Amino acid sequence: MDNNSEFGIKFWSLTKEEVFKLVSGGEDGLNDEQVAQRLEKYGANSLRETSQKTSFLLFLSQFKSPITILLIVAALLSLFLGDVVNTIIILIILCISSILSFWQENAAVNAAKELLKMVHLNCTILRNRQKREVPIENVVPGDIIYLTAGDIIPGDSKIIESQELFVDEAAFTGETYPVEKTCGILPLDTPLSQRSNTLLMGAHIISGKATAIVVKTGRQTEFGKIAAGLLQRAPETDFERGIRKFSYLLMEITLLLILTIFAINVFLHRDVLDSLLFSLALAVGLTPQLLPTIISVNLSAGAKRMATKKVIVKRLSSIENMGSMDILCSDKSGTVTEGHVNLKDTLDSAGVHSEKVLEYAWLNASMQQGFRNPIDESICKAWHGVNAGFAVISEIPYDFIRKRLTIQVAREGENLVITKGALTVMVSICSQVERKDGTLLSMKESQPAILQQYEQFSRLGFRTLGLAYKRLNVGEPFTKAEENDMIFLGFILLFDPPKENVSVLIGQLNKLGVRLKIITGDNALVANSLAIEIGIVDPKIVTGAQLQKMSNAALLHEAPLVDIFAEVEPNQKERIVLNLKKAGHVVGFVGDGINDASALHAADVGISVDTAVDVAREAADIVLLSKGLDVLTEGIIEGRKTFANTMKYIFMATSANFGNMFSMAGASIFLNFLPLLPKQILLTNLLTDLPEMTISLDKVDDFVIKSPQHWDLNFIKRFMIFFGLLSSVFDYITFGILLNVLHADEKQFQTGWFIESVISASLIVLVVRTPLPFFKSLPGRYLTIATGFIVLFVLVFPFTHTAFWMGFEKLSIGYYGWMLLVILGYIMSAELLKKWFYRKVMNKYY
Repeated sequence: MDNNSEFGIKFWSLTKEEVFKLVSGGEDGLNDEQVAQRLEKYGANSLRETSQKTSFLLFLSQFKSPITILLIVAALLSLFLGDVVNTIIILIILCISSILSFWQENAAVNAAKELLKMVHLNCTILRNRQKREVPIENVVPGDIIYLTAGDIIPGDSKIIESQELFVDEAAFTGETYPVEKTCGILPLDTPLSQRSNTLLMGAHIISGKATAIVVKTGRQTEFGKIAAGLLQRAPETDFERGIRKFSYLLMEITLLLILTIFAINVFLHRDVLDSLLFSLALAVGLTPQLLPTIISVNLSAGAKRMATKKVIVKRLSSIENMGSMDILCSDKSGTVTEGHVNLKDTLDSAGVHSEKVLEYAWLNASMQQGFRNPIDESICKAWHGVNAGFAVISEIPYDFIRKRLTIQVAREGENLVITKGALTVMVSICSQVERKDGTLLSMKESQPAILQQYEQFSRLGFRTLGLAYKRLNVGEPFTKAEENDMIFLGFILLFDPPKENVSVLIGQLNKLGVRLKIITGDNALVANSLAIEIGIVDPKIVTGAQLQKMSNAALLHEAPLVDIFAEVEPNQKERIVLNLKKAGHVVGFVGDGINDASALHAADVGISVDTAVDVAREAADIVLLSKGLDVLTEGIIEGRKTFANTMKYIFMATSANFGNMFSMAGASIFLNFLPLLPKQILLTNLLTDLPEMTISLDKVDDFVIKSPQHWDLNFIKRFMIFFGLLSSVFDYITFGILLNVLHADEKQFQTGWFIESVISASLIVLVVRTPLPFFKSLPGRYLTIATGFIVLFVLVFPFTHTAFWMGFEKLSIGYYGWMLLVILGYIMSAELLKKWFYRKVMNKYY
């Protein structure tokens, strides 16, 4: 039975007792045994698949390459024909390679799991008759949950108890104002937006508190249904697309190589099985088998480093996009500014400080019982007086349509209605203006002066609210329809100061090739003031109203040129991001609200904070433990380091590997024996791959960090051709020395070329890892140690007993002298070619 399918009944129409019966629960909650049974039955409370590969399956996946499978089959065929030793050696080498790959990849997977635990969501529930904190994934139908302001609702639930409860359900209703929730029973046909007795998974508590019983979890919730689009496979990143195309290229070359070499060897009447094994081993040598593992290890290492910078990576492939990002979209609050609303002043209609405005603003802010926000808190902190006997009579909560909050208070002989809200809205509902001496003027006459002051305050960077009041007869109730003919009392000036070092951080972003675009709901004048204050000269600003009138074609042209999008509605954020992407940019988006989910998902890099609502953290690729541009800057740098180290492996695979395999293919044509036996090719491949496992810890050149990094398949093709051919030239020089100078026989030839091939392939990594000369960009410690170990091992290996089983034999000292000259010549030539290649072929200067 599907998760929660038996709970399809319309539970909002049931009594509390009927809901308890429906979910087989009660007021005492569930015990651990019941929870275990329900987790087994319904699965984890998650909108994503929770199944993970076991270690055993991960190990088996190391053998999934078609070429590896063919090689195993061919080796077993060789066993069937009596060649036991070769079969065992080939299988042992393949197992060692797979074990190393598994070890690295498994460590990367486990590291990623540990990092994700740092951004785990918890909730308070009743278990074993005790309140406890548990991960949201462990919530099951029948759980009793306790919710307070700021909590995320972990499942579709029926309210048991509530107190002044307001919930943000924007994801479900499209309305951004809070909804009041209470206990009760509703008709069966009550639409979703009017189900005042239910709480929906993914919504969050604005104010008040509640106790509820969970009825539905996971994908059977309303949020699970509407979020289906977000749960589809994430769009392929630029890096993933590049890896895919690169893999296709290698596959084409590999298939061509197998068919050609096999056909030539059969034509020359060589053993068919040996020819097949040789061709397949060549293919393994050409194919960068460790590429998936190297990518996983590099990304995991990058994620670990980013975690130390307070950046937690949820989707590892987003690290490369972080490094490629050239536009960052963000709200100003907490990123550019301190994120704390402060009260600057309360002014009368003439712009003079007024204690009466402060007192009335305090009455409105402190006595309202619904939507409590940072603005109310800043007003309450600023008031140092006492309540002169006022009591709350009624309230009309703030909403994003009216954009104001009204509170009715009364004391003996006095009944006041006080409203605060957006200034233009307040002007529209007032008919009179109170002066400092208490006299009243017509709003029609005063409106130009009020709006002029509002514009002046906005230009100074203050968020400005209006305050108005009305006197009523004692005991007379107040309704929404009566919010008119009020008396304008004055201004409430608020500010959120820029962070102290924000100008420096924006400068650092610009130096990294990343342009910051601020998306805010504040008016254009406030946004312009902020832009100037943080060092943006002559900022280009587009408002939400202008966006509404702008076609997608026009926005596609304008969006990259804009510095600030002001007065933006939540549904316009995704449109901005999509058009920036269509314009060819890699876009990051910072968001922490429920209305940011679609934009986070649309962005190349969705970035949220650990204090964000559940839906924002779910949609994000990266979660910040501390919101700010400094943290983001560190994340971008680490992303670029990870990208650069991943590309180093690809450069190695497309130079030395390709060159060696090309040389081997050619040598097999004119030699009357195989230049290397299949088992020797596999050993060569294994040894040359070992140092690359340390590439994630390698040093990265400073100039790589200074600009966005992008995948360039054309560059890789050119690199493969030029450096692969250089490798082949020195391979053929080695062949000439072995055959014509040293007069090597079959085993001596194979031993000599094995030594030269592995050492040159290992050392060339130190050259191709950077465009700079080797002495100006030394490798990291672990890469140096690993390379040195492989070189030493290969030099000593022919003198060991194991070498006999591999078909090698000892060589004379004279050979080592010749090989030293060849390798030195190869390294020096590679340095010269590298300099010419970057300057003449790629038009890059370092």
